[in-house]
Amino acid sequence: MSDIDVSQYRVTEEPYYRPVSDEVELYEAAFGARMPVMLKGPTGCGKSRFVEHMAWKLGRPLITVACNEDMTASDLVGRYLLDAQGTRWQDGPLTVAARIGAICYLDEIVEARQDTMVAIHPLTDHRRALPLEKKNELVEAHPDFHLVISYNPGYQNLMKDLKQSTKQRFGALDFDYPDGDTEKEIVAHETGVDSDVADKLISVAHRARNLKGHGLDEGISTRLLVYAGNLIAKGIDAKAACRMALVRPITDDPDMRDTLDAAIDTYF
Repeated sequence: MSDIDVSQYRVTEEPYYRPVSDEVELYEAAFGARMPVMLKGPTGCGKSRFVEHMAWKLGRPLITVACNEDMTASDLVGRYLLDAQGTRWQDGPLTVAARIGAICYLDEIVEARQDTMVAIHPLTDHRRALPLEKKNELVEAHPDFHLVISYNPGYQNLMKDLKQSTKQRFGALDFDYPDGDTEKEIVAHETGVDSDVADKLISVAHRARNLKGHGLDEGISTRLLVYAGNLIAKGIDAKAACRMALVRPITDDPDMRDTLDAAIDTYF
């Protein structure tokens, strides 16, 4: 559709991303083969940044959708709206992406309703098409259209997991928190703190990650480490920054907070 302003979806500056394995090469190959990709890994480990980086690297527009339990297939595909001139159709983000050849990134896909999952199926096999039933139109996906979904398999219960009929439409890349040296490099680059501070932040994170499943649902993510580093770089006391950015967001349990606060005191 010529009236879609593609420029609004362009990633114009290179997002900083530090590869940890061969994920860049694998994604490029999947994009070339038009294989839909599923990114699996814990919250805040770099999945979204990776997609942004790949959209920039491949020169493709990027449309990101943060999925939630209230999101319907119409939210994703499109719907008729009423205005002063009557009814008009408005494409949803998935339809826009299919028309313009964008990478469509559905973040935390398992949060969406089941009818939303079904809506993506025709775009993930040989058809590469999206039926707009309400509009009686079949949108043939642009040759460069690519579908990427993500979810956190360690945080899903049995009621919130992808069905095999959906999983087997995707190639999958596993993500995890980077190794210590790589994560230190990321935190220092993103925040401007020195290597020593970055190293101490990561030591606190490792202590918390070892407690996952033993009182913590999730460990401290790389994203939270960047938050803490940014606070420290703004002149906030390191211990206060760590309590605010690393401990308080992940637990309300008083004993667990004391344990993590003690770890902060140890390193800082």
